[in-house]
Amino acid sequence: MDFKDGYRASCKNADSYVAARLGDGYVNEVQDSITRLERSINAFEGYHTPTSQLKGDIFELGHSGSFDIDAAKNASGYRTWVNRSHDFASADISSNFGKEFGLKCYSNGANSAKAQATSYFERYSEYKSVSGRTELSFLDYLKEKGIDDESVMHDSIYSGQTRIIPADQLKEAEEFLRWKIAKEGANRPELVKKYQETLDNLKSRIEAPDGTKSASLTTKDAEEIAEKAKEGQFKAEDYGFSTEELIQFNEIIKEGLRSGQSAALISFALKTAPEIIKCIEKLIKDGHIESQDLEHLGLAAIDGAASGFVRGFVSASLTTACKSGALGSALKGVEPCVIAGITVIIMETLSDSIKVASGTLPIEQMADNLFRNVFVTSAGVGMGMLLGQLGPVGYMIGNIVGTAIGGFLYDKSSEAIMSFCVVSGVTFFGLVEQDYTLPDEVLQQLGFDIAEIDVARIDEAEPDTYELDTCNIDEAELDSVYMLRRGVIGFRKVGYIGY
Repeated sequence: MDFKDGYRASCKNADSYVAARLGDGYVNEVQDSITRLERSINAFEGYHTPTSQLKGDIFELGHSGSFDIDAAKNASGYRTWVNRSHDFASADISSNFGKEFGLKCYSNGANSAKAQATSYFERYSEYKSVSGRTELSFLDYLKEKGIDDESVMHDSIYSGQTRIIPADQLKEAEEFLRWKIAKEGANRPELVKKYQETLDNLKSRIEAPDGTKSASLTTKDAEEIAEKAKEGQFKAEDYGFSTEELIQFNEIIKEGLRSGQSAALISFALKTAPEIIKCIEKLIKDGHIESQDLEHLGLAAIDGAASGFVRGFVSASLTTACKSGALGSALKGVEPCVIAGITVIIMETLSDSIKVASGTLPIEQMADNLFRNVFVTSAGVGMGMLLGQLGPVGYMIGNIVGTAIGGFLYDKSSEAIMSFCVVSGVTFFGLVEQDYTLPDEVLQQLGFDIAEIDVARIDEAEPDTYELDTCNIDEAELDSVYMLRRGVIGFRKVGYIGY
């Protein structure tokens, strides 16, 4: 096997390897999001803050963290972050999709809704009462907050934000707001706006335009997690946040399709590159290229994209299933390059199986191809892993070199095995057929007439018995001697051949 053969063989492994790496990266991103959530909550270990107060922080971290986990699971680019800001009416959570969120986790739905609807004038009144600055006017208060428009007096200070409250309080909060709208509509219509705006933006979870959502947390969840956080004992898997729970069959298939598309591009480039180089060389040499050359280029492009997608899909799906734990915890540590190699072997064996079924490939040839693929692919993967520390390019170079070396060694070992079988007559566990039938040319030299009989029907016959007379054979001289030796007469087949 030369460099060209090594390159062709490694092309099959390259797209599978890229797809396997993408599948591995997908699972790692989900796991990293889970780990970040655990760390952010367990950072409260040792705090003596009352649970009733700490649950608000937990509520914020839980929604932002669970949203990012869901985004990673859906391969979404949307993300959120907790601001931890104490500025006036600042959003608790911001996002990269243009929305801000204000979160309240009070004792019941009515209190949470009321807090979400707090107006500028209500906050001004609270501030005067707490600070003792009774001389401070409302306009001066607004100016201190950087606001020059008095018309916001009865607007909610969280206007424009999506209001998030515990899931178990949502129904009660909506009923409270509708009641306030009906009541104030008759008594103080100027207050209706803040309640209506709060009701319109009231949610129990964060949601992005592509459907990515945060977890639906209840008051009990927030309190329970707050208690565990103070002890540093929060485990995300207890609340369904684990790769085994999150990455199900649908996610595995989706990731396989996404990675398969990338693998198709890689295979397309690798398959068409040699044909493009041939066309350029011919154009420089002859000044033109033939339609047949373009046809070869087109066929290489179609074959590369199609086969690359299939291998990439299988490789990424297997990697995602293994690394996520869907196939058992024992396979979570398997290397992507190993899965890529297995994928190549499986796909090649399936292709050979179809050929055997259609009668275009002997089963012995299929068995040899299987042994060859295992040996060569293992050598390519091993060398690729050795040089893979230099990055993906290092893996590619190592795979090409390893594949070429593996092919060379396999060919030489096969020649040695066949030579041994010729001399010894062994079948090497049935892999080599030993044929002791004399060839037709030898039978003809011995004076036998060779006839090909298509169909013969032999009737039963009862021969008469007879006795042979004894005879003496005079010495005879042979006119010629036909020498035979053992040799390879077919694929994995040893028989008689003449000198």
